[in-house]
Amino acid sequence: MLRVWFAVGVMGCLGLVMNNASAQQASSERQGMEDSTAEQWGELVLKGVDTEFPTKLSLMYTSETQIRRPRNHFPAFFGCFDWHSSVHGHWVLVRLLRKYPKIENADRLRAALKNHLTAEKLAKEAEFFARDEQKTFERMYGWAWLLRLVMELDSWEDSDAKLWRQNLAPLEQVLVQRIEHYLPRLSYPIRIGQHTDTAFALGQIHDYAVAMELKPLERLVNERSKDFYGDDLAFPVHYEPSGHDFFSSCWNEADLMRRVLPQDEFESWFSKFLPQLATQLTDGTISPVVVSDVTDPKIVHLAGLNLSRAWCLQSVAAALPRKHSLVNALSQSAQRHLDAGLQYINSGHYEGDHWLATFGLYAVERIAVEN
Repeated sequence: MLRVWFAVGVMGCLGLVMNNASAQQASSERQGMEDSTAEQWGELVLKGVDTEFPTKLSLMYTSETQIRRPRNHFPAFFGCFDWHSSVHGHWVLVRLLRKYPKIENADRLRAALKNHLTAEKLAKEAEFFARDEQKTFERMYGWAWLLRLVMELDSWEDSDAKLWRQNLAPLEQVLVQRIEHYLPRLSYPIRIGQHTDTAFALGQIHDYAVAMELKPLERLVNERSKDFYGDDLAFPVHYEPSGHDFFSSCWNEADLMRRVLPQDEFESWFSKFLPQLATQLTDGTISPVVVSDVTDPKIVHLAGLNLSRAWCLQSVAAALPRKHSLVNALSQSAQRHLDAGLQYINSGHYEGDHWLATFGLYAVERIAVEN
């Protein structure tokens, strides 16, 4: 058996390990990380969730009396520069406690969650999101991460987790209602390498609907996904990325469609969607990118692009038949992207450190492959 060890981190060595019988099997095997890495990533998030400033608010105010500091709007999710980063930072804390319960800072992670995920604080957040003037706030990227956090808590047999999951229910219900109202009215998908990309959010909402056994919501997501992307042909993947991307609209779409189509239909759709993929995976068209400035909050997005591409490549490889001719190449490309992206986590610069641990954990834990 081939054992691959790799060290990552700009300012330190983060040990990760993956066991592969072959590149083809890599898509179906779990990947994990050492406790020391989990501890370091936990520290990054612990620092961020209580860091109120700097902050970026994208709010609609109808009067000057509504202007408040972040923690007054969002008593639970005020840190990490913006609301969605705080939400998925809390997902990291929960995931680390679930999967790496023996890490040295586990008690501190749990204490932070107890402090933030109270019924009173989350009720205030639900009230904020229920306001009509805030109906587009965090649509649908932040909503999707909130549902991912709910899923993580819902699947954890832990007394605190059960309480936190209950406390999240009012906000969860508001956002599900927002989704159910919005998706039938969305005429065209948003194809962009940043937050508002429709395919990413639909993938997360699909996983939530399946996990919660919400059949009407699952049907809505499936129908809209097919409406938006079912007839797509020859995606111009050579146009990606743009300078600020942390997503690939192309690969988010493929990651979504493998969820909503049976394997044979997905295989057929995928062959038409990327008909030149065998060449593009080897000629440099689809390859890891370099971040020229980790202190620039937009340019550092490209570190996340490597990681999000990695998890999409993982999931597509796992969704195809095991003997498909592209499985090996997809798995190998996923590993190259993962290696490239992980080196930017824990750089010592808040521009990336407030969010990149989430993308790293999602890829390393193979979340996309598991759903």
